[in-house]
Amino acid sequence: MNHSYVLTLSCPDRPGIVHAVSGFLLERGGNIEEAAQYNDHGTGLFFLRVQFTCSQLTPDDLRIHLRLFAEPMAMQWSLHPLAQPMPTVIFVSKDGHCLNDLMFRWKSGLLRLDIRAIVSNHRDFYQLAAGYNVPFHHIPITAATKAQAEARQLEVIRSEGAELVVLARYMQILSDGLCHELAGKAINIHHSFLPSFKGAKPYHQAHDRGVKLIGATAHYVTTDLDEGPIIEQDVARVDHTDAVEDLTARGRDTESQVLARAVKWHSEHRVLLNGHKTVVFK
Repeated sequence: MNHSYVLTLSCPDRPGIVHAVSGFLLERGGNIEEAAQYNDHGTGLFFLRVQFTCSQLTPDDLRIHLRLFAEPMAMQWSLHPLAQPMPTVIFVSKDGHCLNDLMFRWKSGLLRLDIRAIVSNHRDFYQLAAGYNVPFHHIPITAATKAQAEARQLEVIRSEGAELVVLARYMQILSDGLCHELAGKAINIHHSFLPSFKGAKPYHQAHDRGVKLIGATAHYVTTDLDEGPIIEQDVARVDHTDAVEDLTARGRDTESQVLARAVKWHSEHRVLLNGHKTVVFK
């Protein structure tokens, strides 16, 4: 594992990219263990994820070689040592189902994360954080204190070296500045009723309209509220016999599962941005 890496890249499509990457790794003693590729014919872009081992070069040396290799093909690339779990900070408000699920999966070894802090605008989950021996930061936020609160949040993110921020039912709208700061590394979860059922008590609204499907969407955070690139979605069927409480329970289960899958894929470097969409190598 100490010599295992994940290389992700995107570039304008052209013949021979896979051959060139394979040859590059072979020449440096690399051995490919897993590979996936995608050609977007609409944009003319090529996407590749390669998991490989290489004991002859250090990560820094590999990056130097990759920089020279990638430049002529206009590649955007990232190299990640596989043994390093992703430093993560989780934001939460008063609904704890997604937080509980992520913490349990993390402690069970199901998520390649290093959860370094939990940030909340309420105190509800400080005991949960303590139970997992994770620092808890209570940062209240109001319209008048939003700028100062976000500055404190950003200080936590930076001091913990977080490469991923998970909004696990964090019920505050991030400012444009914070969205730009976290571009490509902040994942949000919301019910898939949006924009049909906005505001408070979406499951009550859904029950009142007699919906037959409820669901959830995990997406990257952008300045466009709940319109960032989608990573994962899922639905559950309901019918007229289900009460509001039934819809809420199934919805929370779906939200937890969808967010966990999105976080897992991101932490394993399986998600590549493709404009306002994503390529997910599952």
